[in-house]
Amino acid sequence: MNVDNVKSQMRKGMLEYCILLLLHREPSYASDIILKLKEAKLIVVEGTLYPLLTRLKNDGLLSYEWIESTQGPPRKYYSLTSYGEGVLSELESAWDELSDTVNHLRNELLTIESK
Repeated sequence: MNVDNVKSQMRKGMLEYCILLLLHREPSYASDIILKLKEAKLIVVEGTLYPLLTRLKNDGLLSYEWIESTQGPPRKYYSLTSYGEGVLSELESAWDELSDTVNHLRNELLTIESK
């Protein structure tokens, strides 16, 4: 088993959910999204983020607005649509279930190991 590959797949699987969580708080510029993900230890490069944002927009989860910048050209700020909010709610439920399952299994293993 290639552990690095598994870890990479786990991060990729969570990326959409994490982006929706960030945009639930406030509309954001792509560079701000990358910075916030990096602060959370989820490293993403522009070459990964931009196609994902485009796909989420095309799927109706995101919209964007061009906003003038004081430091250069206008910036595209992404925000959740009402459909995106609904999908986020479903993903939050799925995350809670998955997290509960993993925690249950880990706790069961720790209990067995401590005996």
